[in-house]
This record gives sequence, structure tokens and C-alpha cells, in this order.
Amino acid sequence: MIPGDGIGPEVIFAAQACLNATGVSFEWEIHSAGEGAVSRAGSPLPEDLLESIRRNKVALKGPITTPIGGGIRSVNVELRRKLDLYACVRPCRLYPGVPSRYQEVDLVVIRENTEDLYGGLEYRDGSSEVRELIAWVESHGGGAPSLDSAISLKPISYHGSARIARFAFEYALRQGRKKVTVVHKANIMKYTDGLFLKVARRVASDYAGRIAFEEQLVDSLCMQLVQHPESYDVLLLPNLYGDIVSDLCAGFIGGLGMAPGANVGDQAVVFEPTHGSAPQYRGQDKMNPTAAILSGVLMLRHLGETEAADRLEQAVCDVVREGKFVTFDLKSGQNGFGSATTREMANAIIRSMESEMRSEKR
Repeated sequence: MIPGDGIGPEVIFAAQACLNATGVSFEWEIHSAGEGAVSRAGSPLPEDLLESIRRNKVALKGPITTPIGGGIRSVNVELRRKLDLYACVRPCRLYPGVPSRYQEVDLVVIRENTEDLYGGLEYRDGSSEVRELIAWVESHGGGAPSLDSAISLKPISYHGSARIARFAFEYALRQGRKKVTVVHKANIMKYTDGLFLKVARRVASDYAGRIAFEEQLVDSLCMQLVQHPESYDVLLLPNLYGDIVSDLCAGFIGGLGMAPGANVGDQAVVFEPTHGSAPQYRGQDKMNPTAAILSGVLMLRHLGETEAADRLEQAVCDVVREGKFVTFDLKSGQNGFGSATTREMANAIIRSMESEMRSEKR
């Protein structure tokens, strides 16, 4: 378990309490990352943390602060890179009782997690690397950027595209989903997004007759999602588009506080809420723990603890539907009046689950 920064410890410890109450026996190894780890280990991503994940193969992680415009690179991105967590899975389901403009949303965003513009191939304006890149482009007859540019490179590989596409189709089969939509901008980025699309088409042909397949430009998708989110099932996207679209989809289901996630590799899986660390709310015990708790539900299912997962998810549904012990963001039209704290909401979920367990025994 990685509590994280900002509100991370509050929501992750709430999720831990809910998981411990399912009846599944856990032994937790707790490790710091991000700001807390720098003072302890001299690194935002200590090697003992990475070794713990490699050994246990499963982790529950809170959000970690990434400085904007300077400082360390994203710990989240580096964690995914070092453990090769190539698939980001973000289910977006609207639960009854959640304030939303929509009536029916149940889709899954599957995002390639290691390539694209998040690959870290970025060069500062005025640097020698930028001057060399511009000279190379000019020498090869390209339209060179201005000398005062900063430059990011966008690598998309056949291998990376093939494994995320196959992951998406296999996920759809396992979960009983009907359709995969590949999202791209290949009309403009003909070689990078073009390769992603080409590979997705090839992989889709292996699932013809079992899983429907469609293609959509990312800008068109955003408009269509806002109008008809119920028309989509599984979305397959490169890294950057997937990050943006998953937040858009979270808006349909009540916000990031309701959006769980998993970062999946062949050797390990890290489960985490989609939202950030929100350091301005640290220590206030007011943030919605549902995304972290539902990330725990995903973890239980991954571990084969299906009954416990169903029990915990049903308790979340019951508490959210009742609307009595929920955080301020779920108090529609009441300006947060009478809202529960993070701990109170988690405790209500635990009580609901324990009540159901007692009923089952009777």
C-alpha cells in the first residue's frame, strides 16, 4: 500500500478499512512515494517500494503530487515505466444517487500507459538538444520549428500498440463487453496515430464476430461522448488522449471522486483512484473516498475474491443511493449541507457491508 501525498492517505486508509472489513485477510506492506519519500529515502520513487511491488505483484496506491512546469518528473509515469504497467484501465459507471446530467453511463477507458507524449522525450527551449533536432529537421527537408521552441517527441511503436489493443479486446471478452472503439487523430498524425490505428485494425480482425469494432477521431469522440455516452462500451486510446478522455468520462459519473483505476502489466498491477492529490484539502477529512474504495474492488476481483468485491461494491451502491452518509460532492443541490466526512462515509460503507454479511449468515 502506497498512501501517497495530499489527500492520498485519507482516501487510501479509508479504502484499507473497507477492504479489511470484507472478511478477506490482508497483510499490508506500507511504503511512501512522492514528497514523503524524498525526505526518508532521498528519492520520490525508492527502490524498496519497487521491489515490494515486484514481490507482491499487487499494490493499492494513493495519488502522488507532480509539480507543474518544473521539479521532478511525474512519479506516476516513472512508476508505470519501471514496472512496465502498459495498460491503464479506468471503468466509468454511474451509480444510482450520484448527481449527474446523465441517466446511463457504463463504459471503460483503456489507455496505453508507456509511450506517446508521456514517454519523457522532452527537451527544454534553448538547449543544445533542441538546436540539434532543429538542424536535423532542416537538413532532411522538414519545416523546422522556431529556435526558441521546446520540443516533445511522440513515440508510438508497433509492439506497444499491439499489446494494448489485444489487452482491450481480451478485456472486453472477459467482462462481457460488446464493442471496442479505437480513438486516434490519424488524419493529422499519419505516422504515429496512423500506426496505432493500423495495428488496432489488425488486432480487431482476430476478434471479428465476437467483439464489434469501430474507429473514431478523438475530437469527434469528445463531442459524441457528451451527447451519447451510453453509445460506448470500451474505448482504446493512446496515452495522452486516454488521460484526457478518462477525466471527461469521470465527469459523467459524478466526478473524479467516483472514478477508480488500475495500471496493469504482465508482472504487477497497481490499483489507484483516477483523481490527483489535491494538496489544498490535505488533512481536512472531507474528500470522497469512493474512487479509492472502488479501486480496492477492482483489486479484489483481480485477486479472485469475487464475493468480497461484489459485497463491497454493493455497500458503496447502497450508501450512495441512500445519500445520507456521503461527502459534499455527492450532496446534489444542498451546497454540501449535512455531508459526511471521509471517515464517516467509509464507516457507513463498512456498516452496510457488515449488515449484509449478518443477513447472509442468518
